[in-house]
Amino acid sequence: TEFKELMTGLEERLYGVQKASWDAHIPVIILFEGWDAAGKGTSIQALTSPIDPRGYKLYPIRAARTYEKKRPWLWRFWQRLPNYGEVAIFDRSWYGRVLVERVEELIPQAAWQQAYQDILDFERTLSEDGYTIIKFFMHISKKEQKRRFEKLEKDPLQNWRVQKEDWAHHKKYAQYVAAVEEMLARTEAEWGSWT
Repeated sequence: TEFKELMTGLEERLYGVQKASWDAHIPVIILFEGWDAAGKGTSIQALTSPIDPRGYKLYPIRAARTYEKKRPWLWRFWQRLPNYGEVAIFDRSWYGRVLVERVEELIPQAAWQQAYQDILDFERTLSEDGYTIIKFFMHISKKEQKRRFEKLEKDPLQNWRVQKEDWAHHKKYAQYVAAVEEMLARTEAEWGSWT
């Protein structure tokens, strides 16, 4: 009950914040990164349920498609930036470059090392143009992730959410921890701090 009472007030505030950014023509980027099964989707659902759907767009980010790979790597994100007064919500984001692409060795080390500076430049440019950038990292332990995967797999309506790829990533939890810690340290900035 305490949670429900708290959420009611927060939902009203969230709608007010959305309206204020619309009225002031402030573009907002909210991005969610984190472990598989950490609650990114649930958090996004809670975030978007009280706000006006005409004022935001949600982008679930997957691996770059063939035509996207032929362009600069941040191009596909530039294409999804919100207009002034609108909100773009990213379910995963450009940080995949220094997380999944790094750990799974999908790109050379030089490319993911360069990505840290690319990300800082990208976010600084957006900030200087008036964008507000809000970054969330959803953390759970390896043990908790395993528990959630097993729970999801037992549910016939939810088991599709856990793929072989998710278990493969789970086995590399320690490598992902190292990548996450470096990402958080190297991309924390005054124009885009991590929560």
